Amino acid sequence: MTGRDADRPAPVGPEHAGPLRASSRSRVQLPEYLPARMLNEFVYCPRVFFYEWVEGLFAHSADTVEGALRHEKLARKADALPEPDAPLGERIHSRSVSLSSDRYGLIATIDLVEGQGNVVVPVDYKRGRPRDDDEGPAAWPADKAQVCAQALILRDNGYQCDEAILYYDATKQRVRVPIDDALVRETLQALAEARRLAASGRIPPPLIDSPKCPRCSLVTICLPDETVVSAAAAEAAAEGQLTLFPLDDDAAIRRAVPAPPAVRRLVPARDDLRPLYVTGHGLSIGKTSEILRIKDRDGLVQEVRINEISHLNVFGNVQLTASALQGLCAADKPIAHFSFGGWFYGLTQGLGLKNVFLRRDQFRRADKPAFCLWVARCFVSSKIRNQRTLLQRNHEDPPRPILRRLRYLALEAARAEDMDALLGIEGAAARFYFEHFGGMIKVDAAERPQLDFLHRNRRPARDPVNALLSFAYSLLVKDLTIVCHAIGFDPFIGFYHQPRFGRPALALDLMEEFRPLIADSAVLTALNTRMLTARDFIRVGPAVALTPTGRRALVRAYEQRMDTLVTHPLFGYRVNYRRVLEIQARLLARVVTGELAGYPGFETR
Repeated sequence: MTGRDADRPAPVGPEHAGPLRASSRSRVQLPEYLPARMLNEFVYCPRVFFYEWVEGLFAHSADTVEGALRHEKLARKADALPEPDAPLGERIHSRSVSLSSDRYGLIATIDLVEGQGNVVVPVDYKRGRPRDDDEGPAAWPADKAQVCAQALILRDNGYQCDEAILYYDATKQRVRVPIDDALVRETLQALAEARRLAASGRIPPPLIDSPKCPRCSLVTICLPDETVVSAAAAEAAAEGQLTLFPLDDDAAIRRAVPAPPAVRRLVPARDDLRPLYVTGHGLSIGKTSEILRIKDRDGLVQEVRINEISHLNVFGNVQLTASALQGLCAADKPIAHFSFGGWFYGLTQGLGLKNVFLRRDQFRRADKPAFCLWVARCFVSSKIRNQRTLLQRNHEDPPRPILRRLRYLALEAARAEDMDALLGIEGAAARFYFEHFGGMIKVDAAERPQLDFLHRNRRPARDPVNALLSFAYSLLVKDLTIVCHAIGFDPFIGFYHQPRFGRPALALDLMEEFRPLIADSAVLTALNTRMLTARDFIRVGPAVALTPTGRRALVRAYEQRMDTLVTHPLFGYRVNYRRVLEIQARLLARVVTGELAGYPGFETR
């Protein structure tokens, strides 16, 4: 959207924020041998190769699980491969053969080696179907590179190998691949290019509108269409052609805003896994096989399969057995620990993501004040606009002067000159917003005195609404801390929130734009639909706390909000808020590594 200079955020881009130049990134030290399977990935998609080989990222899909089970079955039938100087008459039929080549720096586990004497043929099993060619079924280029690499390994170990076979399970067809000089040259060239790409430490751009993406198991990590669209939007915003999100109230101008480019929704709208909350006093959690068993003094309370939960939340005095801890860590299911009053104070998890490259760039960026200010502007301006939207949607009589003031403060946040000024702008917006928060609470007149809200306070919360807000924020920062760990961020190194002992600063950064949309909205829903009433609170001195029943009710409202489908303002598809948190965190990771020149904040209308 073109607009007046006053409506444009301050300039963004490498010359203003000082992103890391690609040449300044440290070179990557890689293992000595490259698996032949990784050469297949490089020919298929260099970006997937980079994720899997350089960054060590992998995610299963139905296709990869089926392939892994097939290869596991073959591995159980592993046979020794006879030496190349074995008698010529001896037939070879060896499964799951592992070999390496010092000459080429390649390693492979070959599904099947057939042959006689020292003349062998590698056979590789593929789940899909062959490529249709004018002369009949043909091998895909990536598969040809993989079996050629296997043939080169066999040759370097003393065998004669002039052809390979690809068995495509979908059509039950064997496709022969001659290992001629042309294919060897192509494969060695691909091998050299793969090594150069890996050593550079620079991830290649995503494929554009490729039919390969929908079936890729890494699509929710790669976000190919989202990355391309975000890069184009950030470039246009930097050139002053549009703002990432229109700010003008005029309906005619809103209609003139160009629609976002078509983005395929390659990520699932919702995650099938759900968090498990354990909130009772004196409960214990054990494990039998792959099932969590929750017990109290009287016996079994509930059983839950580990592979059906995303993570475990425990409140107060809940005991976990060693087997339960080990099982959850092995399954990469984090355990979030809360006090009985709902204060989030820690995570227990396995080794998690071993990729250090994102964290290395994160630490470098956090030391650059210009970059921190650049990203913090996006967080705060998006937060203020979302506060304004919530007031517009839910206030019984939206105060026009306050809406105009919040709009102005969002513009000011987008061009704040330093962090102190930004903190002042955020504080002013929060004051205006919470002064009118009570107008969004629609409860019976009889309960209005008990559930009235005048201003924000915490530690301890002095009224029921503040108790609800504090608990909802604890749930949200917990979820974003888990997201940071899953992506590879260090949640304690932020850009807007500066490091402080024990504070997940980056999770708090990411939380800013979602406070109104998720936490505040869940609190309003719980009160306005009478999921919570005045009976669900207890007063201890000046402090107000939730009863166990009230806490469960807010958790239910919060999870319902997290599961609500929402249209992404930049990509145009509908996903739930839990998925949005992950998408936005991954986009921030693209900014941190220098792949994107701007962070597209999440804002709803």
